[in-house]
Amino acid sequence: MRKALLIAACSAALAISGCKYVGDDPNGSGSSLENTEFPEQVFWGDTHLHTDNSVDAFGFGNRLNAEQALRFARGEEVTATKGAKAKLSRPLDFLVIADHSDAMGATKAIKDAPRIALLGNEFLLRWHDMLNESDEGALQVTAELIDGAAKGTLPEELTDPADQAERTKDLWEAHGETVDEYNDPGKFTAFMGYEFTPMPGGDNLHRVVMFRDGAEKTTQVLPYSSQGFAGNPEKLWEHMAAYEKDTGGQMLAMPHNSNVSNGRMFEMQKYDGSPIDKAYAETRAKYEPVVEVTQIKGDSEAHPFLSPNDEFAGFGDAGWDHCNLSCTGDTKPEDYAGSYAREALKRGLELMQTVGANPFKFGMIGSTDSHTSLATADEDNFFGKHSQNELNREDRAMQPQNLGTREGRFGWHYLSSGYAAAWATSNSREAIFDAFQRREVYATTGPRMTVRFFGGFEFAEGDTADLVKAGYAKGVPMGGDLSGGNGEAPKFLISAMMDPESAGLDRVQVVKGWVDASGKSQEKVYNVSWSNADDRNIGADGKLTPVPNTVDLAKGTWDKDSGAPELVTFWQDPEFDAAQHAFYYVRVLEIPTPTWPVYDAIKFGITLADDVIRIQQERAYSSPIWYTPKA
Repeated sequence: MRKALLIAACSAALAISGCKYVGDDPNGSGSSLENTEFPEQVFWGDTHLHTDNSVDAFGFGNRLNAEQALRFARGEEVTATKGAKAKLSRPLDFLVIADHSDAMGATKAIKDAPRIALLGNEFLLRWHDMLNESDEGALQVTAELIDGAAKGTLPEELTDPADQAERTKDLWEAHGETVDEYNDPGKFTAFMGYEFTPMPGGDNLHRVVMFRDGAEKTTQVLPYSSQGFAGNPEKLWEHMAAYEKDTGGQMLAMPHNSNVSNGRMFEMQKYDGSPIDKAYAETRAKYEPVVEVTQIKGDSEAHPFLSPNDEFAGFGDAGWDHCNLSCTGDTKPEDYAGSYAREALKRGLELMQTVGANPFKFGMIGSTDSHTSLATADEDNFFGKHSQNELNREDRAMQPQNLGTREGRFGWHYLSSGYAAAWATSNSREAIFDAFQRREVYATTGPRMTVRFFGGFEFAEGDTADLVKAGYAKGVPMGGDLSGGNGEAPKFLISAMMDPESAGLDRVQVVKGWVDASGKSQEKVYNVSWSNADDRNIGADGKLTPVPNTVDLAKGTWDKDSGAPELVTFWQDPEFDAAQHAFYYVRVLEIPTPTWPVYDAIKFGITLADDVIRIQQERAYSSPIWYTPKA
């Protein structure tokens, strides 16, 4: 019965998939693609992966290069650093290798340098010996590196722009050749990119930078370093504007891990403390159209302190919401508002009314931030944050895994998350980049759920029968804008289909944010569709009857017939005020499933500590649709 339902759901979803490939590629890749009239297919990728060129990933022990990372993402089997065979159950469609711009290749160069060449430098000699002597020594080097970056105490050999540029140039050009070689339009898209890594006082202000272009253009510039100006993102945007002017290319930046920024990522002022103005807001929105809201280092969608009425806020917070990235600064309650995406979206509405532009008008994606070169977000195939904690280490869930010298985080705090989904007209650099640019993307914590979200004023309930055709003809997709409507509440078409390799769906929710008459932002979460509708109801408290928990922790299984294979609905805002700025986004939840430490416990026969989270509800977050009142 379950299989028949899923087949029926897949058949009904043909209108939202099926990109066409025609003929041979004149450039010799063996495939060519026909761009569809509108985005018919969702493409899956990871926009945040580190290889052995990242200063910390190499220090953590990673010995896999960009070519091995690309082969793995394409679905090939590779051998992980610690010897385990690694392969995805399904290949990805695209990948951004985002090695750190700062000190790119430095730890590799220190380790491989002849010892005699470092005898005059006590600091580098010490690191050289530690990197070569043991895994524990290498981990200590990386912890010191992260602390030094947070405190601004790294030696000049690692921070001098001239030294960095000389080392980075050859690495960047060689990387461009590899990425272009593995880019195969219609089959697999390899993007050029890097990670801009400012961390003032340990507060995460990192951005992943992604190019639309190949190596011919991207190697005309070097990855932009955060050294020398304490990480002001406005300097990055200036660099991006100059690249576009000089080369005719395009690039965008994606903030990530706002959850460990101690309120700095989405603060209501500029980096230097001056007020946000319209020019700043417009520039930020232009160059940062997407935010990474879920990944290995926790989830940044919402926090219970900010959203006390949201029973599903706080996913992945354990271990992450008490201090910043390096854990050199404690997180205070007043910091949360600048650290979570939902609150940022609300702040953006407030700023829109005060300065005339919204700096936080962003779509949402997930990605891994894996430092193993292995882009996997599967709970039963999780290779850890870094190479000292790959899946063949039986005690990794309970071992300290700190990103600095201060203790307090353990292996199980790291999530097996997430992926980026892009609705695009083809599997190509241009089409997928453009999907990011227009924010027609969404995040998942790992499962490949298919999610559609359209808003408009002309929809009718019957439009769910041909949801995609009606969605593009009468409205806008996720990431879009609505205005007008003659005072009528906007209507939404929503479709969510389960990942056939994961669990059934629990529910679909719409998260609404708006600005009230006093100028303050508000929020509300609506349950709009759910499984087993005959047996579950919304109570007087506004809560939906929970879906049954069917997880068997001894086996790592759950009831495959529980939950829905697909949820499709028409929804209209019942509390709409045409005078209020608002946003809406969809959150889709699976039924409860096991976390990766459960699979480790079963595999190795170990006992997990009582506080380890064993069961979770994986989820997807769509990009918002914004409503703007008539002028």
